[in-house]
Amino acid sequence: MDLAQIEKHILSLRKTIEHHNYCYHVLDNPEVEDFEYDRLMHELIDLEAQYPQFSDPNSPTMRVGAPVSGKFEPVHHEVQMGSLQDVFDVEDLRAFDKRVRERIENPVYVVEPKIDGLSVSLEYRDGVLVRGSTRGDGITGEDVTANIRTIQAVPLKLTRALPFLEVRGEVYMPKESFEELVRMQELNEETPFKNPRNAAAGSLRQKDPKITASRRLDLFVFNIQQVQGEEITTHQQSLEFLKECGLRIIPSHEAYDNIEDCIEEILRIGNSRESFAFDIDGAVIKVNDFAQREILGATSKYPRWAVAYKYPPEEKETVLLDIQVQVGRTGALTPTAVFAPITLAGTTVSRAVLHNQEFINEKNVSIGDTIVVRKAGDIIPEVVRVAKHVGQAPFQIPDICPSCGQRCVRPEDEAVMRCINMDCPAQLLRHLIHFTSRDAMDIEGLGPAILELLLNEGLIHTAADIYSLQKEDLAKLERLGEKSAQNLINAIQNSKNAGLGRVIYALGIRNIGQKSAQELARHFGDIDAVMNASAEEIVAIEGFGEILAQSVAEYFATGRARQTIEALKQAGVSMVYQNTAVDTRFLGQTFVLTGTLERFTREEASRIIENFGGKTSSSVSKKTTYVLAGEAPGSKLAKAQSLGVTILDENTFEQMIQ
Repeated sequence: MDLAQIEKHILSLRKTIEHHNYCYHVLDNPEVEDFEYDRLMHELIDLEAQYPQFSDPNSPTMRVGAPVSGKFEPVHHEVQMGSLQDVFDVEDLRAFDKRVRERIENPVYVVEPKIDGLSVSLEYRDGVLVRGSTRGDGITGEDVTANIRTIQAVPLKLTRALPFLEVRGEVYMPKESFEELVRMQELNEETPFKNPRNAAAGSLRQKDPKITASRRLDLFVFNIQQVQGEEITTHQQSLEFLKECGLRIIPSHEAYDNIEDCIEEILRIGNSRESFAFDIDGAVIKVNDFAQREILGATSKYPRWAVAYKYPPEEKETVLLDIQVQVGRTGALTPTAVFAPITLAGTTVSRAVLHNQEFINEKNVSIGDTIVVRKAGDIIPEVVRVAKHVGQAPFQIPDICPSCGQRCVRPEDEAVMRCINMDCPAQLLRHLIHFTSRDAMDIEGLGPAILELLLNEGLIHTAADIYSLQKEDLAKLERLGEKSAQNLINAIQNSKNAGLGRVIYALGIRNIGQKSAQELARHFGDIDAVMNASAEEIVAIEGFGEILAQSVAEYFATGRARQTIEALKQAGVSMVYQNTAVDTRFLGQTFVLTGTLERFTREEASRIIENFGGKTSSSVSKKTTYVLAGEAPGSKLAKAQSLGVTILDENTFEQMIQ
């Protein structure tokens, strides 16, 4: 094909993919299988990579997310994004109806499920998405356009090129996506999100849109904020119009001319909420006619033409049959309650995490008790309390590892029991997941599912074995083809130059996070110096206490750790610290950050300081060069003043880094 034909084919592919997106996300009526959709998308990705002259920022392939400047700009909402008054029983709904009828005649109401997510504004100019922003306080939100663009349900171009359209919607995380995210967080021994709403909010405000894209967020639109080029008089009319424009509208929006039918619909939604693929925390009842809304007006806090009915959390009693103990990546023993199956929020549950011994003691939990269970955010089962004791003492987590049989210990400063056997098989998969993760060796594409396949096939037994994998080994796996296998081999090879700090973090040394791993790399320069350092030498590093120093020294004192390092060396993994500083203006200087910064997150400010050769610390001492203080700085500011340490505000800091 010549260039003209290639461009025509690319445009045709984009149009076809956008059509399938509309069928799937808006009409809920997909016309092709996922396999065929993926084939079309990959063909378009390959063509755009091969012919960059035909790139388009609104192409469906652009949803993976592009880097942003590092901070969210404030957005002033011309039409305030207000909140609704909550009500909790049907008599409150009847009282609402009475107030409405005192001011208008023959109201018609629309009842909708209340999605438990994050409210956002989408702005389209001439039919093209120009901005997405969070609700914020209703008057001022944050510009999250780059992240909004990664959500498949958000059309980048409308089917109608209106001069201007601003809509309000709810970004949410589907239950299935939330459960998968929590599973991954638990595998990595991270603190999981408590509910889908927190997960959606945290995902939408990521600085890296690629992370947002990986979280599989979704969106429903439920309101027009502003529109030019169309006259609309009722809420139901507005929803149908938005659907015609290609936007995914709120499901189940029925109209009723009396409050009793509204109440029946609200209760029906509540009783069937388990059937939804998303979390809801209530139902909304709104006056349909816009002119009547104007008459009803609003109080200083809420509109008078709508209320939100909130559903109570569902709790049930069951008998605790057993407590099983699982072993995590760092050897942490986590107890899990196994109870007689019950139905909560429409699904059968029989297990809930009990966290640690302190949690068990606090609730006085023992096998045989009758316990009360609920679903946090209607998703994750949790033990609320004991309803009836059997008279026994609280369950005690054993000090023998259930996986390897070795004796476990409970460090004085921790609430968990740990298995310290590095050969414990239960820790291997979790260790490999951590080793390949984004913040460690960053081997893109080598996720938990592929690692599990590699382990099951006997292709890897240690982290170092990853570097012995061949394309042929990977290509024969169930989920990989030739091209994916080659991409994975490339990612593995690239990770060899991840840097000494990432290698140390990837080893999974207890108590050693990213920052302390980088400090070890910076201070000692190469892995041999780190391995041979005594606890006394390590504790001399600023910011390192005895616990961190002891963790490092004990880890490298084991023969298994030294074998791992030697194997990684043989595989060609770089074990030497490479200074990535842009320049050295902050060389030898230590910064302490305190308070809330307006223009940077703490991570951004720390990265800038390190790129200029400086380092950051969590505590103020005589060795501190500067304290960068934001709002509400706390005790660190007072200590810095008492020691005579120079205090910087953000304006001064920005001048220093220009």
